[in-house]
Amino acid sequence: MVAPGSVTSRLGSVFPFLLVLVDLQYEGAECGVNADVEKHLELGKKLLAAGQLADALSQFHAAVDGDPDNYIAYYRRATVFLAMGKSKAALPDLTKVIELKMDFTAARLQRGHLLLKQGKLDEAEDDFKKVVCVWDAELRELRAECFIKEGEPRKAISDLKAASKLKNDNTEAFYKISTLYYQLGDHELSLSEVRECLKLDQDHKRCFAHYKQVKKLNKLIESAEELIRDGRYTDATSKYESVMKTEPTIAEYTVRSKERICHCFSKDKKPVEAIRICSEVLQMEPDNVNALKDRAEAYLIEEMYDEAIQDYETAQEHNENDQQIREGLEKAQRLLKQSQKRDYYKILGVKRNAKKQEIIKAYRKLALQWHPDNFQNEEEKKKAEKKFIDIAAAKEVLSDPEMRKKFDDGEDPLDAESQQGGGGNPFHRSWNSWQGFNPFSSGGPFRFKFHFN
Repeated sequence: MVAPGSVTSRLGSVFPFLLVLVDLQYEGAECGVNADVEKHLELGKKLLAAGQLADALSQFHAAVDGDPDNYIAYYRRATVFLAMGKSKAALPDLTKVIELKMDFTAARLQRGHLLLKQGKLDEAEDDFKKVVCVWDAELRELRAECFIKEGEPRKAISDLKAASKLKNDNTEAFYKISTLYYQLGDHELSLSEVRECLKLDQDHKRCFAHYKQVKKLNKLIESAEELIRDGRYTDATSKYESVMKTEPTIAEYTVRSKERICHCFSKDKKPVEAIRICSEVLQMEPDNVNALKDRAEAYLIEEMYDEAIQDYETAQEHNENDQQIREGLEKAQRLLKQSQKRDYYKILGVKRNAKKQEIIKAYRKLALQWHPDNFQNEEEKKKAEKKFIDIAAAKEVLSDPEMRKKFDDGEDPLDAESQQGGGGNPFHRSWNSWQGFNPFSSGGPFRFKFHFN
């Protein structure tokens, strides 16, 4: 058993700090009472401050009767009893407070002092111990070690942060907090905490070694994110590959790096690479919303609309208020419907991320191949006419940025059904109207320069 004197001595060293916390706890504990009880409590508080103890006691009696489970009512009534010198009457109320709210430090402190005065040393010691433990740095650090072994690093961080404040120059606590944050993948907080360690001891070997590692990693990640903001996705990918090489042992950095690389590939219109790396992330974290969104975008480029819809729907299950997911899902559904009609990319045989030069090149090749003048058979000529018109329509839409964007969003700018108040498809006409069309001009299909032979 620890002697009561040693307990109270340790308590005395932190008692001024406790009083501040007791006041905060006491003032903040009044929430959740009903209106009548609140009136009794407020009036009793004013009467107590004015020294009208009997009237205050009456109000607190009424508060207890109005809500028998309100620990504040019992605590304030006990306070009046103590002010009146009726410690025996105060003791049951303080016990009731602790039963209702075991972590109410103020009540436990006061009960401990009353029990000590009554000579009940064992019971008083128990109350004091429970208060002192909260403010004992060594016990906090010991419990933090237990939390670490139990796989609960965030609880360990909470205890270590308290220990860093309770013990002067506690470099060890700051070092442990920093390493725990680092293992959780929070490099910024890790850097902040290790700097606190070095402020106390700039020659601390472990803190300095850890600081260099975290700083290097932090710099790589910040640089990569800046590159992403600038749209330099290839460079950003390279940076995140360096992150994985710099810290290969902690899985969190590998997952986060791959998640960002997945994003870069998707934004850089590299769907095959994006799908591969996003899928790796989703194998590790099936509910990763960012990876689901980026893979869905890549699927759209690859014209894998069913897969894109599935990814968007899964992402929406985990974040139903995300507007980007909602818009992406709607777009994927439109494109799926559109793909069942006329697809200008397929007509020209180019990818959705094809550049304008590729579109023009494909168009010229097909225009040569399917020009109706190349066919003598009447049936073949009709087939070629239809094909040629579709090729011209595809070139017109995909070489015009505004029309292409509409088409990419799931709307056919040449389809009367998708144009409100539209006047029909200008390409649905006979071959005769296309005589004189030059497929090699830089303009649209309406520029007639010479008869094509």
